[in-house]
Amino acid sequence: MAQAEKINLMSWNVNGIRAVYRKEALTPVFAEKPDVLCLQETKAMKEQLSEDLINIDGYHSYFVSAVRKGYSGVAIYSRKEPVKIENGLGIEKFDEEGRTIIAHFDKFSLFNIYYPNGKASKERLKYKLDFYDAFLEKAVGLKEAGKGIIICGDVNTAHTEIDLARPKENEKVSGFLPEERAWIDKFIEAGFVDTFRLFNQEEGNYTWWDMKSRARDRNIGWRIDYFFVSDNLEKSVKKATIRQDFFGSDHCPIGLEVAL
Repeated sequence: MAQAEKINLMSWNVNGIRAVYRKEALTPVFAEKPDVLCLQETKAMKEQLSEDLINIDGYHSYFVSAVRKGYSGVAIYSRKEPVKIENGLGIEKFDEEGRTIIAHFDKFSLFNIYYPNGKASKERLKYKLDFYDAFLEKAVGLKEAGKGIIICGDVNTAHTEIDLARPKENEKVSGFLPEERAWIDKFIEAGFVDTFRLFNQEEGNYTWWDMKSRARDRNIGWRIDYFFVSDNLEKSVKKATIRQDFFGSDHCPIGLEVAL
């Protein structure tokens, strides 16, 4: 029987890939040599990036950007070349915002997603919930076809009360609304696992902090960045981490180690 291969993945909402590059904040992340690094909210088209960001030694790179400049966007850096890359969910109103890239490997399919924020208006909240449902349909379809699935990104919703510092004050705020949290319940019930909670059930573990109020200094944050796996990969999960030791964005990176 072949020995399982250890795969280390990292995910980070960088709030501008060019900004974190100028701050040299990506250097310590790549120094860890993740097998796959997923970035969200890159806010750049590939043609706006320097060669140093596109051609990183030892990595294949893939970028999806929004039609609108300086908005949204996702990227994947992978040591191993994927078998196939899908840009988007195949639905124009979502794909024009550059929120999804799917990398298919021999042993799993990886979704890297920057999920919409619903705070701006009722229309944006509906867009967010519609995006959630379209993504879920795609993920369930792959799972039912027997694929092992890893999903990472900024989900823009804290699931339970321990996933944000001030739950009571935010019950009517998008990101912690009952219908958003209920969707995560539905997603988990469909056969997906919140990997961090396999190892840690404590409060105080956040991935995003408001920069204007310097909330990170006081750890007044939200856990809105996740690694999920399909339940057929649950036993392969060896470690899931929140990397508060990295700086450069209003989010911190998260990590996942699997043996496949």
